[in-house]
Amino acid sequence: MATFETSPDDAKAETGFADKMSYSDYLHLEPVLSAQHPRSKAHDEMLFIIQHQTSELWMKLAIHELVAARKAIAENQLQQSFKMLTRVSRIFEQLNAAWDVLRTMTPSEYTEFRENLGQSSGFQSWQYRLIEFAVGNRNAALLKPHAHDPEITAQLETELARPSLYDTVLMLLLRNGFDLPADVATRDFSQSHKVSDQVEAAWQKIYRAPEEHWELYELAEKLVDLEDYFRRWRFNHVTTVERIIGSKRGTGGTSGVTYLRRMLDVVLFPELWQVRTTL
Repeated sequence: MATFETSPDDAKAETGFADKMSYSDYLHLEPVLSAQHPRSKAHDEMLFIIQHQTSELWMKLAIHELVAARKAIAENQLQQSFKMLTRVSRIFEQLNAAWDVLRTMTPSEYTEFRENLGQSSGFQSWQYRLIEFAVGNRNAALLKPHAHDPEITAQLETELARPSLYDTVLMLLLRNGFDLPADVATRDFSQSHKVSDQVEAAWQKIYRAPEEHWELYELAEKLVDLEDYFRRWRFNHVTTVERIIGSKRGTGGTSGVTYLRRMLDVVLFPELWQVRTTL
């Protein structure tokens, strides 16, 4: 019979937690691990629930980092913002990997529990909406799915009223003497940024002389990294949905794959992509 023996290195490891904080206590694992409630007997519903719950946790961290990065940029603390923006990119790498797990579910397996989802849909994720708004893809009409929750609606409206991450970066360029449109700091921030030749010209100056504008050059590349990973996430989302439900409508009433494909055309930091052609 196997016996447990404590190695010398582990002799002082804590093993009694009657009056001490344990790993589970610190992480509040009981409510986290008891938050999965399948509504059917289908084996794959647990996969579906956990994949979406863990994605929401990663999105919570992404929001935490984006808010901090925007604040750091507004305060000219660019080195600090680089670490945060890199972390957001890595978070989306994790979100991308989650699609690989979900794609192990076949259309037949999804059909076994799809009707139990009712009208719920990832389209209704307020955290995803907050990320979209924060990075600059803004559309007040997308508040409608959240109108039933005044607290969430207020949080999203507050985000729409403040400068996005890209707006904050453009204000940084303005502070550094670049010739940008006069309304960069005063425009209606509830609307998405409009492509500007002046903004592209500013990025051209930075990319043509990176040694003179090294921090701004590095910031630009951090933004491109972020959008690169974000685009991969969107593409994997489309592929996963098409693989599982084809061209059916989404459970929340959206056009499904058709809607998701339209989102592939959304560009968050347009001049940073255009400048690659004009350099």
